Amino acid sequence: MLVRKTLLHVETTFVEGGREAAKPLKLIAAMAVVKNPWAGRGFVEDLKPEIHAVAPVIGELLTGMIIDEAGSGEAVEAYGKSAVVGLEGEIEHASALIHTLRFGNHYRGAVGAKSYLAFCNTRGPANAPIMIPLMDKNDEGRRSHYLTIQCAIPDAPAADEIVIALGASIGGRPHHRIGDRYQDLKELGHDVANPAAV
Repeated sequence: MLVRKTLLHVETTFVEGGREAAKPLKLIAAMAVVKNPWAGRGFVEDLKPEIHAVAPVIGELLTGMIIDEAGSGEAVEAYGKSAVVGLEGEIEHASALIHTLRFGNHYRGAVGAKSYLAFCNTRGPANAPIMIPLMDKNDEGRRSHYLTIQCAIPDAPAADEIVIALGASIGGRPHHRIGDRYQDLKELGHDVANPAAV
């Protein structure tokens, strides 16, 4: 595994909609630019050896970066993950390194989370948008914590690289006022297990 570099993106919002936030919203993204372990090898049928070798290392590295910036796992309220594979790679390569418990459980355990990690996996050139959707780490229906971190790395991913990212929020959207999905379910007479009543 080759990590070319890591980056930490921190964004703090003090004013939203022209009104000061009661509590500033802090968004954190930890990113690693890694060599795509399948680049230049043609179609690889079995991705597991590289998943097992790379995903746990990157998961531990990025989790440590998030926790260091947040101050503790308890401080993280919402979380998510993302991967952008370079143009010589497959979407499956981006997916392989983040859609495994060997990657996500480092983060999930460190922040004491129950929810699945919201995710995005895309392909693009250097400076491609890195989108990290977030949701509450313990309550998937808490809309105040439906957030997205957006950033980019000017020189990554190269064609044979993958950008792997974890995201976190400390706080929810300032002035959130659209309620949560449980109110919708109650008003519609539907339940959590079958929200569309199909």
